[in-house]
Formats: sequence, C-alpha cells, structure tokens
Amino acid sequence: MENSEKNLPQEAVQEQAPHKRRVRYAGKYPKRYEEKYKELDPIKYQEIADHVKAKGNTPAGTHIPICVNEILDILDIQPGQNGCDCTLGYGGHTERMLEKLQGQGHLCGLDADPIESEKTKARLQALGYKEDILSVILTNFKDIDQVAQQHGKFDFILADLGVSSMQLDNPARGFSYKFDGPLDLRMNPQKGKPAYERLREMERDEIEGMLIENADEPYAAEIAKTLSSDLKSGYPVETTLALRRIIEKALAFLPKSQKKTEVKKSCARVFQALRIDVNEEFEVLYELLEKLPAVLKPGGKVVILTFHSGEDRLVKKSFKWHFNEGDYSDFAREIIRPSAKECAENPRAKSTKLRWAIKA
Repeated sequence: MENSEKNLPQEAVQEQAPHKRRVRYAGKYPKRYEEKYKELDPIKYQEIADHVKAKGNTPAGTHIPICVNEILDILDIQPGQNGCDCTLGYGGHTERMLEKLQGQGHLCGLDADPIESEKTKARLQALGYKEDILSVILTNFKDIDQVAQQHGKFDFILADLGVSSMQLDNPARGFSYKFDGPLDLRMNPQKGKPAYERLREMERDEIEGMLIENADEPYAAEIAKTLSSDLKSGYPVETTLALRRIIEKALAFLPKSQKKTEVKKSCARVFQALRIDVNEEFEVLYELLEKLPAVLKPGGKVVILTFHSGEDRLVKKSFKWHFNEGDYSDFAREIIRPSAKECAENPRAKSTKLRWAIKA
C-alpha cells in the first residue's frame, strides 16, 4: 500500500472508486449514442455540432426548434408580458421567447420529463435566465390551470406537441426503432407503465384500433395479428428491436422492391401510435384545449404545433368551437407549415402543422 493510502482511514480506501475512462470518440463522427459526447456538448464542441446541422441532422442530445420566426411573429411578445411554454424540451423556443421579454416579465416552462427538464433548466440558467424571469415546472401541460393559479393568466402560450430529439436519440428512452433499447416510450419514466407492459394488456382488436387511430397505419390489421400472436406465444416484446422484428415479420408478404421502405414507414407509425397511447397524448391535449381560454388574458395568443393528423384535427375543432362560443376573437383557418428551406435544414420539421388563436 502506498504511504498516502496508509494515512487514510480503511473506509476511505475502500470507498475510492476506480477511475473509469470515457468511451473513446470513435472516428470523427461516431454512430453509437454513448460515443457522441462531443455532439452532446455543442457549447464546447461547436464545430462538431455545426457540421452535423449542415448535413441536415440534429446533434445528439439537442433539439432544433421548429417554426421559430413564425411563432414569434404571431405571438408578438412584448417586454413585461407573462407567458407559458407548455413543452419546454431542450428550451429552444423558450430561449427565443425569453429574448423577446428583454429581462422584463415572466415565462413558465412546463415539461413532464424530469430527465430533460433538469438539463434544460441548468442550460438556461447558465445563460442568465434565473427564477425571477423563468420558472421551470415539472408537470404535464394538462395542468396549465393550476400553473395559472400560481403565476397568473398568460399573454402568450406555446405548445409544441412533437417528441424531442433528445428523447428520440437516446436508446435508453426507447422512443426510436432505429436503436436497441428498452421499449419504454414514457415521457416521464417515473410514472405509468412502459410500452412493453402496455402491449401485454392489449387484445388484437385494441392494438389494431390504436394503430389506426393514433397513426393511420395502413397495415394495422397485419401488424396487430402478428404482434398479438407473438405475445400470446410468450415472445418477449420488451425492446425496440424486438418490436421492429415483429413489424418486419408482419410485412413479409410485401414485394421485395417495396418492403424496405414500407417497413421503415410502418415502424415510425407504430412507435408513434404506441407513444401516444402510453402517454395518453390525445387525452391530455383535449384537457389543454379545454382550459386554454380560461388561462389566457383578453387578447392573449396561443400557438400549437402538431405532427399528426389526429392532433391537428383536435386543435382545429377546438379553436373553431371556442371561436363560435365567443371565447376566441380569431383563429387560424388554414395551417401554417415550415418553409422548404427549414425542412431541408431540419428534416424533422416536415410534418409540422401550426395553428393559432386569440382570446376574445
């Protein structure tokens, strides 16, 4: 034993953890998530992040906000106003809205994800946005009425309903069919049941209905049949790749020329449908839409970004109904989409639909 260790209590010697080397940064742009620590730290490794963006990709562990200029134009944020970002995520929209407040007023950032919200809170505080102007609140946006009771009614509200890139890119969260990981899909992994447990509870007709309602899946019947059969046979569908293999098996009847493309599209839709089900996304969106008029100040504005036709239909119907009831003075009759330039720079923006409304 070295002299330095002799002078330490035995407990301290035992508690000294062996040094663990960081995973080597394999190649210039590694593919494995665990090795992408330069992408995960875009402030320190800006050149790497810029290169990834230039290729039309999102650096791992980050998120590129969508329709920022369109949102800011509609909300017309003024210093001193009170606002709410219902979906804090990486904080890209939040940061731009805070800039508009110019140090005056207040913004609430809501998020149901305890993992990402803590990271974003630390990042925004490092930029100077402390509690006096920004409150990061770990809650689902369906509880926006409770937030308004504490912080007052809002001059502007934003809800970006898309899943964050940080969640998609992290295999441990189970949001993507592209990486092997636990089939979880929960926004808050500390609450509710993971997706693989949810699937065990569902009958074949329930799975088929979920795939149709939540994702307009054209092969819902075939996938539901294969998935239900494998589950009943005891096949463990507990990982993302296990579910992908079932989808591939269900679509084995397709011509070889179509199979690769159709499997890829169906995988994306199935994971979307399951994510919506696990997190009860339609139910919580409905609650938010019902509560919006009551938490907006007169003249207050709300913008909602959707990424699925079912979500957009709910928003469209709600805005129109509340307009006819006199709750809104105006609302978007037509959807606003991101520009072709933005979609080229950020392919994840392609399915975005933006709608807005103004409180009477």
